[in-house]
Amino acid sequence: MTTASPAGPLFVGVDGGGTGCRARIEDAKGNLLGSGIAGPAALRIGVDRALAEVEKACRAALDDAKLDASALGSMHAAVGLAGVGRKGALEELLLRPHPFRSVLYAHDATIACIGAHGARDGGIVIIGTGSVGFAVVEGREVRIGGYGFPISDEGSGADLGLHAIRMALRAYDERALGTSLTRDVMMRFHNDPFEAVAWMDHATATDYATFAPLVMRHADSGDPVARRIIRDAAEQIDELVRRLSEFGASRVALLGGLATSMQPWLAPDVQRRLVPVEGDAVDGALHLARRAAMKG
Repeated sequence: MTTASPAGPLFVGVDGGGTGCRARIEDAKGNLLGSGIAGPAALRIGVDRALAEVEKACRAALDDAKLDASALGSMHAAVGLAGVGRKGALEELLLRPHPFRSVLYAHDATIACIGAHGARDGGIVIIGTGSVGFAVVEGREVRIGGYGFPISDEGSGADLGLHAIRMALRAYDERALGTSLTRDVMMRFHNDPFEAVAWMDHATATDYATFAPLVMRHADSGDPVARRIIRDAAEQIDELVRRLSEFGASRVALLGGLATSMQPWLAPDVQRRLVPVEGDAVDGALHLARRAAMKG
C-alpha cells in the first residue's frame, strides 16, 4: 500500500555505475525513507537505457518508502553516472525528459568523492577494475588518470591481470623467472599460450581483473613475481595520491574493491595522507541534490 508524500521537500540520490544502479530517498531532515536498485546505468550502454535504469531504481526506492508513484515529481534528484565526462554526454542528458521536480547530473567520481568526505573538500583514489584519482577542492574538480584500460588505469585490477599474464608468458618461454604465480596463470589457459591469445581477442578489462585476487594472494605468500607486480602497481597509486595532494586535497580516501588489499603496499608518506571513508556515492548525490535545491 502506498501513501501520500510526506510534508516538506524530498531528495533522491542515485549512483549509476557499470555493474548496477542504486537510489535512496531522504526527507528534509536526512531521514532515510527508501532505497532501490536496478541494472547497470553507465552511459556506455546508451543514454536512454541508462536513464531507464535510473528511473527503475528510483521507483524501487519509492516502493520501499511506500510512497505514491507520483511522488517523484516532487523530488530534487542528483544522479551520478559513469561516463558523464565523455564528450557531449552531459548535453545529451539535459535534453532528455525526467520525472523529477529538479535533476542534476554529475560524474560518478564526483558523488563518490563528496560522499567519502561528508561534502568537505578532499580527494579519492578508486582502485577497482580500473583506477582513477579525483578531487574536489574549493569548488574545483580535478581528475587524474582513469582514461580506460589498457591505455591508462595503472595499478588497477585489470592492470594487475595484464602484467600477471605477460610475466606468465615470459616464464613459459623461459625468458623470465617461473614462479607459483606464473604457473597458476598458465594453468588457467591449460598451459597453452595460444589459448591465452584466443582469450585475449575477446577479453574485457573485467576479464583481466579476475586475475587480481590471484596476484594479491601470491604476493602475500612471498611470490617474487607477484610482489614485483604489486609493488609496481602501488607506486602508480602513490603517484595518484601525491598528485591529488599537490592539487590541494589535504585528505584522500581509497575506494574500490582493491583498496584494502593495496593500502599496506603504499609508501609511508602516502599512507599518512589517507583518511577513512565517511559515506558512499549515494550520500554524495544526496548532498548535491540538497545543495542544488537550496540554490534553486
